[in-house]
This record gives sequence, C-alpha cells and structure tokens, in this order.
Amino acid sequence: MHALSIPTWIIHISSVLEWIVAIGLIWRYGEVTGDRAWFALAYGMLPALVSAMCACTWHFFDNSPDLEWLVTLQAAMTVLGNCTFCLAGWWIWRHRDQIKPDNNSDNSD
Repeated sequence: MHALSIPTWIIHISSVLEWIVAIGLIWRYGEVTGDRAWFALAYGMLPALVSAMCACTWHFFDNSPDLEWLVTLQAAMTVLGNCTFCLAGWWIWRHRDQIKPDNNSDNSD
C-alpha cells in the first residue's frame, strides 16, 4: 500500500466514488426525463469504473508482479469504456427526438 502517497490515494478513491455517483445521477436523469437512452450512458460508464478499480487494486497491493494482469485488464476496460461511451453518445443523439417535451403553455388551438 506504499506504492502511492496519501494525497494520491485520496484522489484515486475520490475519483472512483465520484464515478459511482455520476453513474447514479445519469441513471436518475434518465428516469426523471423519461429518456431511457440515458441508461445506455450509465451502463457505458461501467467499464471505465472497472478500469479505475483495477488500478486501485493493483496499487493497493504495492504493484505486485503477481497482479500485473490487472494492468492488462485496466487497459482493456479503458478501451471498452471509450467504445461504450461513444456508442452511448450516439444512442442518446439518435433518440433525442423521441422524447417530446410538454407543450402545456403553448396551446394555440
């Protein structure tokens, strides 16, 4: 656990916690707006979260050579996460016109 300084650990752990909160908030946004396309972004964020957790785990065990496979997994999850972000952004863009806003104040009939 001595691989990182205390301030660096604080940054690593707070980043993971912030990511979890962001996933929850994006999911909630999809529920509140009724736009289920935002759920894709929440799911798309999971590989990046796994990537961050791999890094924290590897550092927790002092960058042990026995756990070097975590570095490979982290890299793979980063690539997968970038792809899922891209797909989720496309999905949100594609479905942006399917959610109709309330036009209660614009009744000109």
